[in-house]
Amino acid sequence: MDTVSERVTGPGPGRLPAETFAGPGDVAAALGRTGYLADDALATVTFLAIRLGRPILLEGEPGTGKTALAEALAESLDLDLIRLQCYEGIDATQALYDWDFPRQILHLRTVEALSREQHHDARELEHELFDERFLLARPVLRALRESPCVLLIDEIDRADDEFEAFLLEVLSTWQVTVPEVGTIAAKTPPIVVLTSNRTRELHDALKRRCLYHWIDHPGLARELDIVHTRLPEVPPVLAEQVVGVIQRLRNEAGLIKPPGVAETLDWARALVALGAATLDPEVAAASLGSAVKYREDAERVRAMLERVLTL
Repeated sequence: MDTVSERVTGPGPGRLPAETFAGPGDVAAALGRTGYLADDALATVTFLAIRLGRPILLEGEPGTGKTALAEALAESLDLDLIRLQCYEGIDATQALYDWDFPRQILHLRTVEALSREQHHDARELEHELFDERFLLARPVLRALRESPCVLLIDEIDRADDEFEAFLLEVLSTWQVTVPEVGTIAAKTPPIVVLTSNRTRELHDALKRRCLYHWIDHPGLARELDIVHTRLPEVPPVLAEQVVGVIQRLRNEAGLIKPPGVAETLDWARALVALGAATLDPEVAAASLGSAVKYREDAERVRAMLERVLTL
C-alpha cells in the first residue's frame, strides 16, 4: 500500500497561522465558513494548538469529523493539506523520503557513456547520484519543507510502536536528517492533526506531545445544523427525520457500528438523489446501505424502521 500525499489548496497567505486567529471564536467562525461546525471545546483546542505550535490528537468513533477538521483548517487558512495515511507496517521511509532510482540509473548510464571520452571521479559521481534533485519527499518531509501547511497524520493507531517513536522525534524537533543531504528543519512548524479511531492505545509519550480532544457524536440540534449547513438542498422535514432516526439508532439500537455524521450526510444525499421529500419505511430500507455498514446492523435496523419512523 502506498503512502497518500496530496495537495488540496493553493499557496498559503503571507502571515503565519499563529497570527491569524485572536481566539477560539475566530477559529469556530473560520471553520464554519467552510461548512465545518466546531463546538466550543474543539474550537478552543484547535486555537491553542495553532497558537502554541502543538499537534492536535483527535480520537473518536469513525465518521465524527476528525479528518474533516484538518481539511477545513487547510481551507480556512488557505494552506496546503499534506496527508499521511497510516497503515500496519508503515515505516519512516514511507513518511520521510525515498530516492528516485529510475532517474539515478538513467544519470549513471549517461555518465558511463560520457566517461569513454572524459574521466569521472567515483566520489563525485556518488555525490551526484544523491543530490536533492533525486530526492522524493514523502508527506512528513514535504510538510517540514513547505510549512506553513497542515499535516494530517490519519489513523495513527494503525501504525506500530516504532513508527510512533519516529513521529515523536519529528514532532518534538520539527526536523529530520537525510544522511546524504543533511538536516532539514521547518522554518515554521506545520499545523499537525493526528487522528485515531482507538483500535489500540497510543503511547503516553506521543500523547504528552499533543493537545488531546475526544470528538463525540453530536447532539440532535448540532447534527441538524451540520446537515443544513453541508447539504442545503435537503428538505427541512427530511433532514429532521434523517437526523432523528440516526440519533435513535446510535442510542437505542445496539449496533456493531453506529452511524457517524459522515453516514448521516451520505444517507441524506442518497435520499435526495432518490427524490424523497420525506422518509418512509420503504425508501428508508432501500437506501439503508448509505448509513449502516454491517449485515447484522442492517437486519436489526430494518426490523425496527417502521416503529422508529412512526414515533
